[in-house]
Amino acid sequence: MLTVEQVMASQKANVETLLGLTAKAFEGVEKIVELNMSASKAALAETGDTAKAMLSVKDAQELLALQSGLLQPLAEKTAAYSRHLYEIATGASNEFTKVFEGQTAEAQQQFANLVEAAAKNAPAGSETAVAVMKSSVAAATNALESVQKAVKQATEVAEANFNTMASTATGAAKPAAKKR
Repeated sequence: MLTVEQVMASQKANVETLLGLTAKAFEGVEKIVELNMSASKAALAETGDTAKAMLSVKDAQELLALQSGLLQPLAEKTAAYSRHLYEIATGASNEFTKVFEGQTAEAQQQFANLVEAAAKNAPAGSETAVAVMKSSVAAATNALESVQKAVKQATEVAEANFNTMASTATGAAKPAAKKR
């Protein structure tokens, strides 16, 4: 059985974990705010430069050339912003996943120890019930590990798709900018 000290230690560890995760969440929000501020400052400066350039245009041909020259850098900046935002989100998600996996592994170990202790102290004749219980715990552990692997694989596929999409968008802007 669990002692009062074990329960208190577990609660303390849970509070520390929660505080650590909260700090990581705030870090992620802070990084997003910084990214948005720098992107806003850059966009404001570029808008001013673009407005000045448009005011100095003398004919329609020059205007078309100016517009096509803006398309490629805009696509690249949008892709870079999206990539940076995705990296921030992925980094925060990875931190949460690590903590969750660590907590899950610890909880599984504690439960396995509890089952083992119960099995050692089980009355004679309850071997079948103990075997069923151990088998159930093993099946649940395997199921959880399978889900964790599936989530990791899905995350990797999503990241690969995101990178491909960003590269395609940037690549598509290059020929479009050159055609004008």
